Amino acid sequence: MDLSNYKESKPKNFKRILWYIVNGTIFRCLPSVYLKYFRNLLLRLFGAKIPMGVLVYPSCKIYAPWNLEMKEYSCIGPNTEIYNKAKITIGKNSVISQGAFLCSASHDVNDKNHSLIIKPIILEDKAWVGADAFIGMGVTIGEGAVVGARAAVFKNVEPWTIVGGNPAKFIKNRVINE
Repeated sequence: MDLSNYKESKPKNFKRILWYIVNGTIFRCLPSVYLKYFRNLLLRLFGAKIPMGVLVYPSCKIYAPWNLEMKEYSCIGPNTEIYNKAKITIGKNSVISQGAFLCSASHDVNDKNHSLIIKPIILEDKAWVGADAFIGMGVTIGEGAVVGARAAVFKNVEPWTIVGGNPAKFIKNRVINE
């Protein structure tokens, strides 16, 4: 591998820098669930497709709001990192718990130039990503699935299952008690 000639396109670079400043200052200075509407408005101003009632904690870091889509009643918890060079979609009633990292980009390990590769991440409705979990690029977390705390997910997770570990493996089916 020779990185002496590495180049990465930086589309929307000015917008990205402006968002970085806003995310690190104003966004973080709007604490509490009562100010979520102002945070959501900022995200929408930068292109996020989110309903005003979702909960995005002020301590989360979002790389590119224009690549974020959230559905009703979803939540991005505290100290999370949403590295969304590709689109990340979060379904209805889905939760990303504290410290989780969703990463939609990597590098081609077989390419001599170590080229950047991006793939979207999808959390379907009622999915839950546990604390400090890692979700890799191109992964779909199925409806109702649970990713356990500290898990590292590199492959799709089937609906209504619970996975955990590094790499994440099937633990059991998820059954909701009525």
